[in-house]
Amino acid sequence: MSSMKKLLIFALATTLAWTFALPALARPLLVAAASDLGYCIDELVGAYRKTAPDAELKVSLGASGNFFAQIRNGAPFGVFLSADMDYPRQLAGLGAADGATLAPYATGRIALWSTDPRIDPARGLASLVRDERVLRVAIANPVTAPYGRAAKALLERDGLWAAVQPKLVVGENIAQTAQFVQTGNAQLGIVSFSTLHATRLKGVGRYALVPHARLAPIEQGAIVTRAGANHPHAARFLRFLASNEARAILARNGFDLPPGPAR
Repeated sequence: MSSMKKLLIFALATTLAWTFALPALARPLLVAAASDLGYCIDELVGAYRKTAPDAELKVSLGASGNFFAQIRNGAPFGVFLSADMDYPRQLAGLGAADGATLAPYATGRIALWSTDPRIDPARGLASLVRDERVLRVAIANPVTAPYGRAAKALLERDGLWAAVQPKLVVGENIAQTAQFVQTGNAQLGIVSFSTLHATRLKGVGRYALVPHARLAPIEQGAIVTRAGANHPHAARFLRFLASNEARAILARNGFDLPPGPAR
């Protein structure tokens, strides 16, 4: 074999090696994030990229239960930021995520919210559900959205679940639920407090926070999935979420923080 042919073969082999190596090194980290993070996720990603300029993160927002089903069935999300701890814990149990990486990153709260000037959320849920001016009450889907599950638990605890059925409108996720209220299609919504920190919603309508004593904390959990096990930024991004900088961003956007010092 001539030296020129050997050189060409070597060059081709080298090119192919780089071609197959690049995706492992440069592929974006796909992040599945609960909808209540929609108003601060860009800020979190931007802050992370300052610590890791080579990182490329692509975020999808949606209901945690839908992401759970997708990841369980092989969707290539490398990180899952759930609105509860249960979905990522289940993924770990199924072998679809690394249980050792599971950690709470925020605690959510829910609020009663209305943009109708006739409706004052401070009157309380029982009074509002029975108010004839409240034609529609919006909550997120209790089957797939942890905030919807929390809303249902609150209504059941107050003995209002049956009474609210004729008025109930259900959003696919908490963002769609808020949209129902913002557009006036629902006179009352049970939404995440973080939703009301969105730039376009600050100061819109009136809200009343549901007291801690009336509802169990909505602990939100992050985990590295099986698809993210070998991605250089998956575990690193989760560690960043526990940093003082990330915690400050979350607190500024209406989240309570997990107890204990940042790692």
